[in-house]
Amino acid sequence: MLRGGWGLALILVVAVVSSGCQPAGNSGGSSASRSPAEPASGTSSPRPAPPTVEVGLAEVGDSQWPMWGGTPTRNLVNGQASNLPVEWDVESGAHVKWTAALGTVAYGNPVVAGGKVFVGTNNGQPRDPEIEGDRGVLMAFDAETGEFLWQDVYDKLPEGRTVDYPEQGICSSPAVDDDRVYYVTNRGQIVCADTEGFRDGENDGPLVNEPRSESTDADIVWRFDMIAELGVQPHHMSSSHPLVVGGRIFASTSNGVGEDGGELARPAAPSFVALDAQTGELLWAEGAATGDEYQVRMGTIHDGQWGSPAYGVVPDGDGGSQEQIYFPAGDGWLYTFALDSPTLLWKFNCNPEGAEWSPRGVGDLNQLIATPVFDRSRVFIATGLDPELGSGPGRLVCIDATGSGDVTSTHRSWSVGGEAFGRSISTVAVYEDLVFAAELDGFLHCFDANAGRAFWEHDTLAQLWGSPLVADGLVYLADEDGDVNVLRAASELEVLAENMSDSGAYGTPVAVGQTLYYATRDTLYAIEMDATNDASP
Repeated sequence: MLRGGWGLALILVVAVVSSGCQPAGNSGGSSASRSPAEPASGTSSPRPAPPTVEVGLAEVGDSQWPMWGGTPTRNLVNGQASNLPVEWDVESGAHVKWTAALGTVAYGNPVVAGGKVFVGTNNGQPRDPEIEGDRGVLMAFDAETGEFLWQDVYDKLPEGRTVDYPEQGICSSPAVDDDRVYYVTNRGQIVCADTEGFRDGENDGPLVNEPRSESTDADIVWRFDMIAELGVQPHHMSSSHPLVVGGRIFASTSNGVGEDGGELARPAAPSFVALDAQTGELLWAEGAATGDEYQVRMGTIHDGQWGSPAYGVVPDGDGGSQEQIYFPAGDGWLYTFALDSPTLLWKFNCNPEGAEWSPRGVGDLNQLIATPVFDRSRVFIATGLDPELGSGPGRLVCIDATGSGDVTSTHRSWSVGGEAFGRSISTVAVYEDLVFAAELDGFLHCFDANAGRAFWEHDTLAQLWGSPLVADGLVYLADEDGDVNVLRAASELEVLAENMSDSGAYGTPVAVGQTLYYATRDTLYAIEMDATNDASP
């Protein structure tokens, strides 16, 4: 997508492209940096690297990718996957292991665990002929064959598009822990379900009064209704990807404004929650714009709150370690809490000083929709807005996570902004001292993770809602045209392929073992080097 200033650009209707694989060279990319990284506060060079401590998380990739980002650090890098395809053809079936029909829109990114793929979608192509109309749906498939296993279906909220936008379905990427799968519904509920559904013939409780209990129905263990229990009001949709760590579930509430461009509908309601993973009990809630119930006072929220939390571990200064939870917020701040309590450890304003808000999207004050990524005592996150507000100046920041209090002026390692990096709703991948970061406007960037120096950028010529995945030494990036771009994960630009699909893609590919999974608007794909598929299951 060619750059033509920062004017308003509304979402384009998704174009249906012809199938096929189009090998690509270096066209559309550039190795030149448009402007240098902003230096660390008060210095002429990036802030020195902070001390680190081993995070100690299990590797993923051989058999699972159980949550958004693979691990709680949310870093979209899979060091275990191998022999992944560079090129495939969905029309001929070359390297296509299987395909499965979803709804007509799929924003919920797939996760893979326990031999199953879980993905959020809508009810545009009903699996159950008795369940018709616009609904939010969580589907489960067999990871090896693509067989449909079960689904969880939710009515739309009666308030309409202000809180539950039509046809968007379940936008949450699930998280799997053992035999439990957690997700946020379009109705603002955090759900814990049995990964087997009712296929195992058991009704796991404490919730045992599900209205449907056939083998293709979900077996719900518990639900926590954030709207009923906490008084939140989502704006357009509830869209947090639950974080599972330490026996707890962390999620954002999606509390937002009422009408577009209006004020916060429920200013005293919280933005962040922690639940007991086993029981669904509320452990704590935090972050409100007004009122005395919560300790953390938010800044002005101009739109919705659709970010998701991440986890990291840093040295505590006394020879030990400190576990941290990072919550991105609609006011543009990153709020960091202790793992085991609602203690605010530090916060960081991700917008540049003097940034101004515009309800038409022409300002430079942004919010945080992307998920923060933790890597070696640093947190990386990009700023952006609802894509309906169009393109504009954004900012990618690298934050030293070892501080306390308001660290905006003291712990910025480096940042890139202005015309060098536009708005983004994508999560970065940090790989071998490189940061791969996508702009909404269609540009994929490669930066030096330690200094923010730009190595290259590549123009995909389509909007980017998804995020880059690094696996098997490659970068996979799906775009709004439905193409999956494949590049070398290196400091020199090398575009390897552009694999076309039948409809647009708004999510991120996932690699497990030797299989690549990704969803377009209406289809879930499994891709392997040696696979050939002639028909959908």
